[in-house]
Amino acid sequence: MGLRIGGEIEKENGDELSYSDFVERYLMKNRPVVLRGLMDGWRACKDWVTHTGQPNLEFFSTHFGKSIVQVADCGTREFTDQKRMEMSVAEFIDHWLKDSANYHVNATTNEHGKPLVYLKDWHFVKEYPEYLAYTTPLFFRDDWLNLYLDNYSMHNEPDACQEKNEISCSDYRFVYMGAKGTWTPLHADVFRSYSWSANVCGKKKWLFLPPSQSHLVFDRNMKSSVYNICEDVNEAKFPGFKKAVWLECIQEQDEIIFVPSGWYHQVHNLEDTISINHNWFNAYNLSWVWDLLLKDYNEAKEYIEDVRDICDDFEGLCQRNLAANTGMNFCDFFIFIACFSFANLVQLYHLHRVNENPSWCLFPKAQHLALNLLSAQKIVLKMKTVDALAGDHALLLDLRKMMDDSKFLELCSGLDRTYRGIHKEQQQNYDKKETLMDGLGDLDFIVKSCSQIYAPEDLVSFIDSAVKKLSRAFNRESPLLPELDELRSPDAQ
Repeated sequence: MGLRIGGEIEKENGDELSYSDFVERYLMKNRPVVLRGLMDGWRACKDWVTHTGQPNLEFFSTHFGKSIVQVADCGTREFTDQKRMEMSVAEFIDHWLKDSANYHVNATTNEHGKPLVYLKDWHFVKEYPEYLAYTTPLFFRDDWLNLYLDNYSMHNEPDACQEKNEISCSDYRFVYMGAKGTWTPLHADVFRSYSWSANVCGKKKWLFLPPSQSHLVFDRNMKSSVYNICEDVNEAKFPGFKKAVWLECIQEQDEIIFVPSGWYHQVHNLEDTISINHNWFNAYNLSWVWDLLLKDYNEAKEYIEDVRDICDDFEGLCQRNLAANTGMNFCDFFIFIACFSFANLVQLYHLHRVNENPSWCLFPKAQHLALNLLSAQKIVLKMKTVDALAGDHALLLDLRKMMDDSKFLELCSGLDRTYRGIHKEQQQNYDKKETLMDGLGDLDFIVKSCSQIYAPEDLVSFIDSAVKKLSRAFNRESPLLPELDELRSPDAQ
């Protein structure tokens, strides 16, 4: 069955695109794009590529050969993905060198029938933090996911997931390496996050399906999806597949592709390829994350419904299964949202304190922080309707203690550096806690009645109270106030 190709992904010169243009045209509209001109000066483009444009495999063996990585067998399916195995980088490269010369037309094996292997999800930045292989492009720096994981664990309960569970990982910044013919099956990204993928060398073919058509690649019960769209697809099992209209993209060396939330895609390496990939989310796609969590939670609950009567903690079991299968559960996500809500309020108040200019609310950073709060508030309001965070599974977050936590200060400082970079403000050094936190108590910013969070409604009340206090300190003529007041409007409740 041939694919219906409806068009191609557009390509832009990234150095001619402003951050606000990228947000308006791609983030907010959830549209893919290929960006050029953003990889100049990357160390990876020099060290990892030979003078002929091929992967410098000898460099990897010499400098990173002892690293243990996940390698996919492109010829063997295991559940919804390719079979994974562990090996050292040196072993993987030996495999590559022995087999790539024998590559044949078959997309999954060489001509001797040995499966092609594809190094995936290598946490290179975490493993080699002092080796600065690249700089995250400006458009992708508002990355709440990796900033959070640089300071906190995703899981509130240590036993929520097994220690080596691939989803429960330290960050979502990866290196991929694969010979010509390696590929990745059809999927939508973890957490329904955004992702970006930079081709350090080589060429990839991407096939995209917009979210509005994602149901077409599922079976009649919406339980399983097509594995490989380039093979014959069973029309009886997937009756809608032939109606799908795909977008195609050939990604060249030194190009970066932005993958929006919820877009199913399949990727093939047309040449020997090395890429750098990040998964990330922020205020613009938090709703995608919550929608996925809620869907997966309902499926997890339905799957084990028959043991409800004999289970001492049925809800706890649902949440543990959700964390294991999706990568986080309701509790994890709520703590994440609460942390960033508080961090954005701290940033907003600090911005007010350090600016004598009465028009400071016009600053892009202030508007950005207000948008973040609006987005977080909307998600928390949705979480209020779910009973799973009540009763025995209620939370306890002490915001006063959070202020004293060095990890929270690091997160606030990282958020501040991110937005100063995005909005081209002068960078400052926050070596001391007082620099960022000083003065919060002067306005009774954190009141005793709102300092402890047990459930979503408490976080709603806290943000509401904090916004009221901030509003009394702000210029009433400020254009920021309508944005903040929207948080407290009856319609938002």
